[in-house]
Amino acid sequence: MYGPSFTFLGIPACDLDDPASYKGADVIIVGAPIDSGTSHRSGAKFGPQAIRGGDYLPHDGSRPHLALRTDGLKDLKVLDAGDLLMPGGDLVASLAVLREATEKISRAGIIPVVLGGDHSIASADVAGIANHLGHSKISMIHFDAHADTGEDQFGALVGHGTPMRNLINEGYVRGDRFLQLGLRGYWPEDATLNWMRDQGMCSYEMTEIHHRGLTAVLDESFATLVDGCDGVFLSVDIDVVDPGMAPGTGTPEPGGMTSRELLEAVRRICLELPVVGIDVVEVVWLQGEQAHICCAS
Repeated sequence: MYGPSFTFLGIPACDLDDPASYKGADVIIVGAPIDSGTSHRSGAKFGPQAIRGGDYLPHDGSRPHLALRTDGLKDLKVLDAGDLLMPGGDLVASLAVLREATEKISRAGIIPVVLGGDHSIASADVAGIANHLGHSKISMIHFDAHADTGEDQFGALVGHGTPMRNLINEGYVRGDRFLQLGLRGYWPEDATLNWMRDQGMCSYEMTEIHHRGLTAVLDESFATLVDGCDGVFLSVDIDVVDPGMAPGTGTPEPGGMTSRELLEAVRRICLELPVVGIDVVEVVWLQGEQAHICCAS
């Protein structure tokens, strides 16, 4: 284990280099502490540490869900592999480390839950799973204030503004099985929007979600996600939530989802869809504050 010596909510640790340590696991949590792909406020490399340490309750490896009457950390075998050793200053090499890790976890029949890190990690964690399950065989549902479909980021092809374009261009995910919820703000520009349309991407801007209702949007999304694909990857950029509720992020945008809406959406996705991987990204540990992340089982 690299990084802090405590695990997520006190669950047992495992070592990705020792298959016996995660034999029979259902879920492995792994940290991807990198933020060299950011374009504004840095600090997402401390996200995995903040998520693991932010809960005020005892870290006893248990979190009963009041509404569902289940305890995901007890009913499933959930392990924490710690943080990956990601070469500082080399984003491409760091993403290769993550891609190898999620492929290894997926091939073991286990669901990886990746704690970011900036959103550039999505181009690697999804790719690793697709290398196992098959290119274009997994769909993607992406919660974010931003589309992350840029052609480049300040001249670089890899960054937190480009991962979704890279996943589609490289054939890991089909554009017409790629759904985005929560977009708002100033970007992308017309050229990028036209590219997204040409790929068959479906994006729900916050105004549409507000007027149609989240339930209707999710119902429509679910039908698309399971059409011709064997699994679904869930990517959550914390800036999909309004900064009044989630200020600890690198590129906050006003007018976002409430924390309740996001939790309800994640709960439905995990209950109703064949989820094969999850990442939670762009959590920035603001000085003097803690990052509080709730998990829907």
